Amino acid sequence: MLTAYITHPSCERHDMGEGHPECPERLHALSDHLLIKGLMDCVQPHDAPPATREQLLRVHAAQWLDQLERLAPPRGAVDEAGRPLHVRLDADTQLNAWTLEAARHAAGAAVLAVDLVMGGAAPNAFCAVRPPGHHAKRAQGAGFCFFNNASVAVAHALAAHGLTRVALVDFDVHHGDGSEDIWAGDARVLLCSSFQRDLYPFRGDAPAAPNVVLAPLPARSGGQPMREAIQTHWLPALAAFAPQLIVVSAGFDAHREDEMGNLGWVESDYAWLTQRILEQARASAQGRVVSLLEGGYALSALARSAAAHLRELVQ
Repeated sequence: MLTAYITHPSCERHDMGEGHPECPERLHALSDHLLIKGLMDCVQPHDAPPATREQLLRVHAAQWLDQLERLAPPRGAVDEAGRPLHVRLDADTQLNAWTLEAARHAAGAAVLAVDLVMGGAAPNAFCAVRPPGHHAKRAQGAGFCFFNNASVAVAHALAAHGLTRVALVDFDVHHGDGSEDIWAGDARVLLCSSFQRDLYPFRGDAPAAPNVVLAPLPARSGGQPMREAIQTHWLPALAAFAPQLIVVSAGFDAHREDEMGNLGWVESDYAWLTQRILEQARASAQGRVVSLLEGGYALSALARSAAAHLRELVQ
């Protein structure tokens, strides 16, 4: 059985304006690199379906879904200068005519990944999707995010597959505050998050609930302190929780070449993290891992780091 690789063409049509770091080229760089390295020969490709309203309502408020419907510009709409119309959600987050379709397919990729892994059709899955999701809260989008894709995966595993313990592991350079908003206090879910201190969304070090395990890291700390923090904080909590499935918010913006953060990780750090996640998955979850792309904005570093992550999954 091969690792499932899930994406959709609409994810490349979502665009937030010239010069925006969360750009369609991110997926182009990743797919090109995976082809060159031969990793696309080691996966089973799938087109992501759109998530249904029911699937999104498991983690998002109805008024948020309705608000996005109202905000989304129609196809072909242009501004006063004749450029494709963008609607601003906040200072960093905008919708174009394809955003809502892309966001539905990104969340749908999470659902399909869970179904494939839980149904035994794939040992694990990687979703090469955008927009990312882990800053999307129950009733609010932010930080380039509209729907919380990883949380949609977790909720689908709980609701459709009857699981009672799912871990959500987030190694983006930014804390997944949207995932925390959705899952803090829910004993069925263990949220493990590493992130750079004093960086957006400017979260402190205190966990919000007993099911939230944090590994905050100082700027310029590099890979070794990350490994020590994961071994100290994440791994014992994961072992005690014994998840039946691990969902990964896989952000690659902690890389030393990425200007969005300043942690100084390299490809081998992402490989090491993935190995630890797989070890726990083999111990308690029959190896089942669903990984979803979050951040990573230096195109070459993103491609190399995601390839290091995917290489561990396919092995």
